[in-house]
Amino acid sequence: MILSAVQARGTKGTPTVMGHLKQRNLITTRERLRDQVAHALRAALISGELRPGEVYSAPGLAEDFGISATPVREAMLDLAREGLVEPVRNKGFRVTEVNERDLDQYTEIRALIEVPMIGRITRGAAREDLEALRPVAEDIVRAAREHDLIGYLEADRQFHLSLLALAGNDRLVETVGDLRKRSRLYGLTTLDERDQLIPSAEEHIELLDLMVAGDVTGAETCMARHLGHVRSLWAKGAQGQEPAERIPRRRLGT
Repeated sequence: MILSAVQARGTKGTPTVMGHLKQRNLITTRERLRDQVAHALRAALISGELRPGEVYSAPGLAEDFGISATPVREAMLDLAREGLVEPVRNKGFRVTEVNERDLDQYTEIRALIEVPMIGRITRGAAREDLEALRPVAEDIVRAAREHDLIGYLEADRQFHLSLLALAGNDRLVETVGDLRKRSRLYGLTTLDERDQLIPSAEEHIELLDLMVAGDVTGAETCMARHLGHVRSLWAKGAQGQEPAERIPRRRLGT
């Protein structure tokens, strides 16, 4: 049992903060594990390991991760608040299905936000700030060529959100981040096996080159084309999915 500050006393009888520190450390560790699980589950959703319409139980997923069910259940509740899954009474969580109309609307909203913002950032951002993102753009291409799906997803997210952050609008970055989560790319494994992710990955370097050169029109056109390319990948990914399978046994951090 974790002692409270009132219960735990020093040698002179004065209260210590050890109880609160222990409790804080325990909470921090628990939150960190919860975040790790949520991140892994989002990756599984995007890669197609967790399938739309399928119901998954927290204990079953916890067994795959090799941890207790509590952080998994908490992570699934976080995903439910993002609209990625929905609770099913006495069963677990069902992965939310995203239809073509949803994807079209998400893409339209992203285009309305991101295309003009890319033009604004191209006009106003310092060249060194743009160049600082080149290693991330190169990581996206490298991950696509090496079939590193988790690395691909993380680098892609980092690039786009970091690029938008140069506009100085935190709420805009949060909005696009939420849209990206809701419009996850199903069947990424199938697309990776066909090497269909590489052309989309290379567009990040093309976009960055245009922005560094100060080509506002070219950068906006490239961004619009990239979003259209991603939307077409969503359609191909959905069409190429195989029958649902249980996610492979894994450990967090591996």
